[in-house]
Amino acid sequence: MTNYKTTELGKIHDIINLENGKAFLHDALELTGCEISINTVEKGFKVPFNHKHKQNEEVYIILKGEGVITVDGNALNVKEGSAVKVLPQASRTIENTGDGEMQFICVQAKSGSLEQFGLGDAELC
Repeated sequence: MTNYKTTELGKIHDIINLENGKAFLHDALELTGCEISINTVEKGFKVPFNHKHKQNEEVYIILKGEGVITVDGNALNVKEGSAVKVLPQASRTIENTGDGEMQFICVQAKSGSLEQFGLGDAELC
């Protein structure tokens, strides 16, 4: 058994050809503390429903393009370099309002579960 696992996603642009333009890493990397999806969506794409979560907060990190993340009815304009945290109980949806494809990462983790981070969770070896 190794202390790591790898996967190959290919070119981020090509994720657009997967179902819903998403590559999920939970199963591919056997993640135990979060779910991560890499997303590439076409111009005009909009998640056709609002959703919320029972336990997980989400962080959206925009890598390319621009769009709108609507949280509890509040439209937040996002672009390359934007990051948005959404708490579990908030209703949310995302859409690509730009002129080309939009690429983003979405990280889900149980809200309130992070006890250590950064160098606080590291030790030199």
